[in-house]
Amino acid sequence: MPRLPNYTRREGAPPELRDAWDAVAAERGGSVSGPWGVLLASPPLAERGARLGNYLRFGSLLGDAQRETAVLAAAREHNARLAWASHVALAREAGVSERVIEAIGLRAPLEGLDEEAAEIVLYVRELVGATRVSEPTFRALRARLGERALVDLTGLLGYYALVCYALNAFEIEPPEGSPRLPGPAD
Repeated sequence: MPRLPNYTRREGAPPELRDAWDAVAAERGGSVSGPWGVLLASPPLAERGARLGNYLRFGSLLGDAQRETAVLAAAREHNARLAWASHVALAREAGVSERVIEAIGLRAPLEGLDEEAAEIVLYVRELVGATRVSEPTFRALRARLGERALVDLTGLLGYYALVCYALNAFEIEPPEGSPRLPGPAD
């Protein structure tokens, strides 16, 4: 049970939050889910965050598989159960292999994975875990993605830090039967 009201349905939101609910829903394909119903407690944050998410998820230079690999790695590094559960299917649809999903979930070594996925996961692990990226990791991903896409990837990780922190702080859990975050989640 979330620690704050979670307005995932418009009719459940107080009248003073309905304009913000509509703005968030407009950026998110018509629905308010994940942390967004709770983040409506701060309408400006919810509206601006949803707008940023719309760009990062649908307008950035990252391909679907690149983005979903990074999101799963961020969810794993932040132990965000709902983010993991929500993005496993999206990663599969984007063509992320089961081997990559499993390696991310188990925090397994990256040897043997395709180079692009391994470079993205390593970048996420370094940035989230140590708050710094090593020069070899940075150079490899810059060469692969280019500067703009690398900046978009870094912005995506910042955005998912917000999402994951909100999910964890406000205890927003995945529905029963959702894919479970492998290993220890806390």
